[in-house]
Amino acid sequence: MKIQPVTELKNLVRSVEQNTEKQRKAVLDILQNVKTKGDEALFEYTETFDGVSLSSLEVTMNEIDEAISSLDPKLIDIISEAADNIREYHEKQRRQSWFFTREDGTLLGQKVTPLDSVGVYVPGGTAAYPSSVLMGVIPAVVAGVEEIVLVSPPGKDGKLPSAVLAAASIAGVKRMFKIGGAQAIGALAYGTESVPKTDKIVGPGNIFVALAKREVFGVCDIDMIAGPSEIAVLADETANARYIAADLLSQAEHDPRSAAVLVTTSKVLGEEVATEVESQLAELPRKDIAMKAIRDHGVIYIVNSLEEGADVINQIAPEHLEIMTKDPMGLLGKIKHAGAIFLGEYSSEPVGDYFAGSNHVLPTSGTARFSSPLNVDDFTKKSSVIRYSEQALKENGEKISAFARLEGLEAHARAIDVRLEDK
Repeated sequence: MKIQPVTELKNLVRSVEQNTEKQRKAVLDILQNVKTKGDEALFEYTETFDGVSLSSLEVTMNEIDEAISSLDPKLIDIISEAADNIREYHEKQRRQSWFFTREDGTLLGQKVTPLDSVGVYVPGGTAAYPSSVLMGVIPAVVAGVEEIVLVSPPGKDGKLPSAVLAAASIAGVKRMFKIGGAQAIGALAYGTESVPKTDKIVGPGNIFVALAKREVFGVCDIDMIAGPSEIAVLADETANARYIAADLLSQAEHDPRSAAVLVTTSKVLGEEVATEVESQLAELPRKDIAMKAIRDHGVIYIVNSLEEGADVINQIAPEHLEIMTKDPMGLLGKIKHAGAIFLGEYSSEPVGDYFAGSNHVLPTSGTARFSSPLNVDDFTKKSSVIRYSEQALKENGEKISAFARLEGLEAHARAIDVRLEDK
């Protein structure tokens, strides 16, 4: 890893905008085809892109039962316990409708309503991500969403991974489909003969999935446009170099474009971490991916103080932030921009990915400056409630009319005036 002074802070934002027009055109063609041909297009794309010919798109109960019975019961227990932790965390996020009245009899409030339907995209094909199932589904269940539809690309055997099916069943999903890529996003956005149209789509995916989500926004809602994963560690001289190196590599192995950054007040620690990263890299099964990420997006910044370090972190606005200092809680108040904040040397980033209970669908590419992790609010909407009293209209009607005429909207003003004339 490169050690640099903070004066050379580079722009680590690598957004999904880094794509070719050819990719966007391909996505638009796929979406249009799904919109017009429905299931027929889904079968065709599954054969073309996933290399499998399906007789049915929807997962059957037999497939779910077989998946659960094929897994080690200990793994089922682990998934179930992780689901319980995630559910407990997200239960704390639930909001209630609220109302208040004024002395003049006016009632105002906010009605919180869960979305009717949500589509959860789970990456797959070459790997299984049961954690992504739990993170996408459980907040929706807690919010009260009635219909949750899961989609994921099938393997060469025409099935979804057993761990994905087991996690979906444990989380409470009733309908699952063996489709992936931009075509799955189109199916969830527009609906087909088999796949129900949903009001929102959540979950990470490749560049084609991300671009498809961008294109269908407005037809339905989406959670975010996810970029490459990233981790930043803020550390002082008390931190453990082996732990930091291991955590940096935990994100570097995701993608060659993943970012791994250490911000530290100790040059000695920085040098130790750089050595450790090289040593641990050699032992990783995905070392080629991690090596490229470290080479292109791995950096160690030396700062003069932890306060300066916090400022650097806020400029980066990382997806994951670990604070490994003598007093990590003391720095928490100085952090404004980070998706998830891990405090102390035992709070390794994978703890949040899998088991602690917080959501691992996080803002990337600097968007932590203005957005939040996936949460229960993402699966609800709010309606304003207004019951204006006769007394309030008498007292304020002329003011409302005047305001309307200030904007040149005479019909607005007369809608108030006609009521005042009757009194």
